[in-house]
Amino acid sequence: MEAVVSRPTATIPKFKIRKGDTVMVMTGKDRGKTGKVLEVDRSKQRVFVEKLNIIKRHTKPSQKHRQGGIIEKEAPIQISNVMIVCRNCGKAVRIGMRRMEDGQKLRCCKKCGEIIDHG
Repeated sequence: MEAVVSRPTATIPKFKIRKGDTVMVMTGKDRGKTGKVLEVDRSKQRVFVEKLNIIKRHTKPSQKHRQGGIIEKEAPIQISNVMIVCRNCGKAVRIGMRRMEDGQKLRCCKKCGEIIDHG
């Protein structure tokens, strides 16, 4: 009888960028532009940013797109190529974590120390 070897499961990394954050693109054709994060794909380490990295897709008519034709949509950007824009500084900044008195962990700006989490 053979021994069953279990493989380690790949863990999906966590990122400090979340849906709804304002980010600035640091590299590529949209370098320097800012936009709002629409979606974060943690398994592929990519983000979709509103009105940035636009691609054109030629589509056939279907139930979803009755007309068909050329459709413009956002393509994913590597998460390492974007940085969060601090509302207080107005600049692209690195993010740190700060534990509050009640034990809650919140994201904060490394430049000015302002809390970034909304809500």
